Parts: sequence; C-alpha cells; structure tokens
Amino acid sequence: MRFPRNILVIGLSLFFMVTAPGGRVVAAPAEPLAVVRQAVDSILVIMQDKKLSGAAKKEERRKRISVVVGGYFDFEEMSMRTLARHWKDRTPEERKQFVGLFRQLLERTYIDKVDNYCRELDASCTGKVVVFKRQEQQGNKAVVYTVFVRNNVETPVEYKLKNEAGKWQVYDVVIEGVSLVRNYRTQFESIITREQFSGLIVKMEEKIKKGEPMENARK
Repeated sequence: MRFPRNILVIGLSLFFMVTAPGGRVVAAPAEPLAVVRQAVDSILVIMQDKKLSGAAKKEERRKRISVVVGGYFDFEEMSMRTLARHWKDRTPEERKQFVGLFRQLLERTYIDKVDNYCRELDASCTGKVVVFKRQEQQGNKAVVYTVFVRNNVETPVEYKLKNEAGKWQVYDVVIEGVSLVRNYRTQFESIITREQFSGLIVKMEEKIKKGEPMENARK
C-alpha cells in the first residue's frame, strides 16, 4: 500500500499568555488550528529561504524541518497506535527502539514529500499551498481540517491532535480519507505476522540505511 504523495505534516507548539485569577500569569495552549497554522508557516519559511534552496542544501533543510517536526508530533503515541496489540508485548527497550526508528522513517518520508511538493509548486514554494478550514474539538482531542492546493487541485488533509499537559500534538493525519497510522499499522501487522517483531525492526533499519520510504516495506 502506497500512501498519498501530497503530505505536508509538520508542527510547532504555540502558547499564548493569559492572566489567571489573582493576577498570576500562566501559559495557555493555543487553539489546535492556530498550532497547525503556525507549524505550516514555520516549514514554509524554511522552504522559501533562498539560502537553503537547491539540491546541495537538501540535508540542511531536512535537519531544520526535523526540529520543527520533533516539536509537533507525538511519536510515542503514533508508535503505540501503529503497533496496536503488539505494543503491550514490547519491553521498554524495544519500545524505545521502535519509536526512534519510526520517527526517522516518518520524518524522512514527510520531508521528502514536502520538498517535492514545493519544487512542483514553484521554484521558491511561494504559491498558495494550504487553506485552513476549521477545527473540531472535544475534550483533549481535536481535528483540524485543511486543504492543500497545487495547480488548482485541492487535497483534503485532516490533522488529529491530542492535548497532553497543555500541549497540542499530532497523533494521526488523514489524507483523502487515508489514515497515516492505519496505513502503517496494516503494513507492520503483515510484517510481524510473517517475520515477528524482530523482522520488522530489520526492515525498518534497512529502509533508513537506504534512504527509502517505508511505503514499500511489503515488497
């Protein structure tokens, strides 16, 4: 199963200052839509920086985008949801190893897609890229609805976020109805069934070493 190509999923935590009873100033989490908007804007600043343009600067762009992504995704939550029933059987060391590898795969796939997306849009990625539609929030969960635009073609993208300790972070992305977590869960379940968890780890390490996306893990 190949995941849709137009993935622009990144983030940056954003907080506003508010006054609590008694005049005490505390940090309050931004609205989920505002967090996603700030996140996307942060990535576009990197992509539009002429000093970072071109193939020779790709690795530097990757590192800078990785910093933003690292502050926005809850990789442990995504890992737990992706492994599903297999998560509870893992030791703390195995969980830590999986989260680390999964993060590298997600970041590599995302950053490559962002880079390709912007290059296809125009040389400086200055065209209209994303439209922020609305958010729906229920308790500590929220969904932010956006549309990515390229050559007058709109691609709906939903960000699923969770608020933990006053910080909104992404735990899944749904593009044209296809869930990122569910997509990887299906692939990983198939690999674990055939080759156990150790086999999955080997495949993930191979993909990272070769610089390949995990979408092709079942080939």
